[in-house]
Amino acid sequence: MELKANTQVLVTGADGFIGSHLVDLLLQKGLKVRALSQYNSFNYWGWLEGKQHPCLEVVTGDVRDAAFCRHIVKGCDTVFHLAALIAIPYSYVAPDSYVDTNIKGTLNMCQASMDEGVRRLIVTSTSEVYGTARYVPIDEKHPRQPQSPYSATKIGADAIAQSFFNAFSLPVVVARPFNTYGPRQSARAIIPTIITQIANGVDTIKVGDLTPTRDFNYVEDTCRGFLALAQADGIEGHDINIATGTEVTMRQTLDTIARLMGRDVTFQVDPQRIRPGKSEVFRLCGDNSLITSLTDWRPQISMEEGLKRTIEWFTNPDNLAHYKWQIYNR
Repeated sequence: MELKANTQVLVTGADGFIGSHLVDLLLQKGLKVRALSQYNSFNYWGWLEGKQHPCLEVVTGDVRDAAFCRHIVKGCDTVFHLAALIAIPYSYVAPDSYVDTNIKGTLNMCQASMDEGVRRLIVTSTSEVYGTARYVPIDEKHPRQPQSPYSATKIGADAIAQSFFNAFSLPVVVARPFNTYGPRQSARAIIPTIITQIANGVDTIKVGDLTPTRDFNYVEDTCRGFLALAQADGIEGHDINIATGTEVTMRQTLDTIARLMGRDVTFQVDPQRIRPGKSEVFRLCGDNSLITSLTDWRPQISMEEGLKRTIEWFTNPDNLAHYKWQIYNR
């Protein structure tokens, strides 16, 4: 079912990287967007700060509060639930907060969506739930492997969502994007880490393990995947990958960034950026045959083009000023 202009939708985690881009896409489509930014005493809206649009309503709050979740879901046709704690290193030292936000927060959104009768709830998963690939490409039947507290809580959140479909017929779809990158991404991720260091004139770039492979999605492609899953008929109850079906090593990625930025740099392994051995996900390459069979979604932005766009955004001095490139961002 096509989301028509002026349809009311909700985006949680709208102040973050992917969420803010999804808000942009939904507004471009003429939808009325209620965008949740995490409550803070500064009334700071993250990447929504300063954004004004007649169809945008920014609300602040926390998905860990069940009553608040019911409040923001009221009147919404579709809910895109992206709010989560996502940094893997921080989950090693603060796992309880990940349980509260990722599992309890998803439970609250499922309950609220059911109580308010939404047409569809899109719950955001992650390729990290698969762990290191046992086979490639990784399809939706691949075993779940909780190799970090973060991935464990996302497995739990996915299970909560599926339980509401099975037990209560909640019209939920679990969207599972692989490694999204692009403008506004946190410096906790490898691509912004490299770009911001090079852009600030660093010749020796601090990195973690460069051998793992990833399936990188440009953020616009990921957001188009969310929209496709919100509109496709008869897909409730499915876990669905959003992936390119290709993989590159971290080293290849970093070499490409250095080439595109015209810099001759060396890479230095920083021990604090190395995951514990059993926690590192060494290979990710997603199977996108399910989403391409159920929707008209296809990846459109090549990695070369996506990296060019990302570098252009990060090297704008106004954007670069947001990043503390000198320190390791968990």
